[in-house]
Amino acid sequence: MAGLCEGRVAIVTGGGRGIGREYCLMLAEEGAKVVVNDLGGARDGVGADLGPADEVVNEIKAMGGEAVANGADVSDWDQAKGMIDQAVQAFGKLDVLINNAGILRDRMLVNMTEAEWDAVIKVHLKGTFAPAHHAAAYWRDRNKATGELVGGRIINTSSVSGIYGNIGQTNYGAAKMGIAGFTIIAARELRRYGVTVNAIAPGALTRLTEDLGGPITEERKRSGDPKWVAPIAVWLASEESAEVTGRMFEASGGTLAIAEGWHRGPTAEPVQDPNLLGPIVAEMMSKARKNAGMNGQDLD
Repeated sequence: MAGLCEGRVAIVTGGGRGIGREYCLMLAEEGAKVVVNDLGGARDGVGADLGPADEVVNEIKAMGGEAVANGADVSDWDQAKGMIDQAVQAFGKLDVLINNAGILRDRMLVNMTEAEWDAVIKVHLKGTFAPAHHAAAYWRDRNKATGELVGGRIINTSSVSGIYGNIGQTNYGAAKMGIAGFTIIAARELRRYGVTVNAIAPGALTRLTEDLGGPITEERKRSGDPKWVAPIAVWLASEESAEVTGRMFEASGGTLAIAEGWHRGPTAEPVQDPNLLGPIVAEMMSKARKNAGMNGQDLD
């Protein structure tokens, strides 16, 4: 029986370790040809090593699949384009882009440096935009040349830290909330070409999260296994997901859910005098739903 992604060509950024590695392996198991991108830097983004990407490529080839390694910095405009070009040159086309690469430089706001802010925003936010831009341009041109919907897929990586908020991660959370907004808008723009754009807020125990959230218990290992996140990514990468776009999926060993975005809450008639706003805002606040906690349910 043919795999869910049989014959499709996918790029996975940050594919050498953790969640990205599971994406690559499951895509290959389901018949996709995979470009395994990984800069190979440390958790904070420092350094470069193609070894992790090569290891995943070798695993895929050992199972009879097809894959190539890529060491591009996804936040570099030209390198991001080169990654898209490599997929087309190696396998003849591109169908799927999974933007998964990321780093952490956690710090409380009052202690965060400009460099810590800039590095995280660059890798996560620009590192989503740059590959997505070049992939979208490729699909637009293919659509114009053939007149057919291209069946492209962009799958971005957000976080509950961004969509719900987590102390100590203003840089990371801002980037991940930015990716949520990027996903919604890009989905609306690219629908005309037959391209869907969705995002995943994963919960997994990886080198980025192993020292967060308390002791590593057997239950945390089980629910935090990155293999729980891969199925929704692979399904979104398939042709079956053509009607799903602009959505945010939470995925972990304990949850598979759709996170619903901002909706307008209580309203009031506008006034021009700020002195009148106290009781008006108090009335609206009494009716407004409180912000969600990190599990998406508990209220602050």
